[in-house]
Amino acid sequence: MTHADLNIGTVWRLHHGDQEIARLNVTGADMPWMHADIEELPGFEEFRPVFMEQEQAADEEDWERLEDCFERIRSALTMTFPEGTPVAEFWLRIHGDGTAGWRWYSEPFDEVNP
Repeated sequence: MTHADLNIGTVWRLHHGDQEIARLNVTGADMPWMHADIEELPGFEEFRPVFMEQEQAADEEDWERLEDCFERIRSALTMTFPEGTPVAEFWLRIHGDGTAGWRWYSEPFDEVNP
């Protein structure tokens, strides 16, 4: 990944299988977190409930449920960098106001945290 992928205006993509379901239009970075506006595409609606549950769990500081939501998201969805290569691992939160925040990793978690 290049530093250009972190620039405002770059577009990361969220996928369910082969279907692109959202575009994350970068609005800023506060490393290690990236921030974006979400452009929802067909297929996104199926995952809205888990993102809403995740936001509620974070607000209620229910860390176990929050981790469960992260796991459900990562097991169902993939993310790609602006140039199209896959992101190995990520923590993604999509908020009710149409914004998102995420952290990404270049190695799968099982390789990062043996």
